[in-house]
Amino acid sequence: MSLTLSPLYGKSPTKKVECPFCGAKIEKPRELPVRKWGEMPVGSCTCGAVYACDVTGHNLGSAMVEALVFGCNMDWDLAWGLIPEEDYLEALVENYDYIDHVISVTGCVEGRKVNGALYFIRLHDDIQEVTRDGVRKILKKAEDIAKNSKKRSPKRKPLSKKEVEELVRNFRVDEILKVAKDDRKIVRNLMRLLYSVEDEYRMRAAEMLGIVTSVIAERNPGFVSKLLQNLFTAIIDSAASSWGAFEAIGEIISHKVEMFAGYIPHLYRFLPDEERRVSALQAIGKIAQVRPDLLNKLPLYLIPLLKDPDYRARGYAAWMLGYLGTEEIKEDLEGLFGDTRQIGIYRNGTLKMKTLDEIAREAIDRL
Repeated sequence: MSLTLSPLYGKSPTKKVECPFCGAKIEKPRELPVRKWGEMPVGSCTCGAVYACDVTGHNLGSAMVEALVFGCNMDWDLAWGLIPEEDYLEALVENYDYIDHVISVTGCVEGRKVNGALYFIRLHDDIQEVTRDGVRKILKKAEDIAKNSKKRSPKRKPLSKKEVEELVRNFRVDEILKVAKDDRKIVRNLMRLLYSVEDEYRMRAAEMLGIVTSVIAERNPGFVSKLLQNLFTAIIDSAASSWGAFEAIGEIISHKVEMFAGYIPHLYRFLPDEERRVSALQAIGKIAQVRPDLLNKLPLYLIPLLKDPDYRARGYAAWMLGYLGTEEIKEDLEGLFGDTRQIGIYRNGTLKMKTLDEIAREAIDRL
């Protein structure tokens, strides 16, 4: 490996990053197009080795798992069935600086302490024959995202808090979209409105947030992924679930489900929670409307909720089953016939109150 010196300090020798198996130069790890909680940037070498980047150097176990699963074309069952040395080789490259994509000799680059590491996995050739094409396709999608993130367009004047409030109030999606790419403050201004006690207004803010983040994700998926993580953390840490975190999560995922589907299972954890169940059902319901195929196991958990003590849970479970269920659940839905209690169904800027009777009949019609 050849040494280079920092152009600013002249005292931080670094090495180019090479594959520990074949010695070839490797590319900087990329963020995958499908985001999941805790996911690390990954890459692959021309020799077939794959690697995951732990920027802190403190999560090497997770990095090993990330690299192994990625090398198996995201097939967890295959990954867990493999045996070290017999099915794959491992190697660790330490003192990696993700920012400059170099190896630090001294553990410091331009005054920055470097603790990162690259965990390499090289599957044996017979396994690579099965997974190689899938790994390449995944990285190609990540490459397209990276290219899009470098594109620049003329910046527009940022919207003020007052302007954002008015656009949400009047549901002017077109005006919000005009500045979505360049006005990062718009996310913060929309987040403020998630605390509104006015249901329809809050839901409009959540939907607009989903629309805005779908645009931002094309260039910076990591930003949106971090936003989702913060929303989940806020729900877990807060005793109150009335604010719009769940609504925002549902809208963000549903507007870019191909990228953030990895977060869907984290919503399931709230279904056993009586205080958060209704909000979780509403969020999952947004996703069910656009990609019911991703929730094909959920009906097994929803059918018992048709008899939940909380009529709202019964209503939202029925609403969702209309997108996910089959003819076999018709009789279960008929159990809500005649129930005149109402819940709110939000769609395209409008919150409409419907009785459980109406929801059950509409769900049956969609089966």
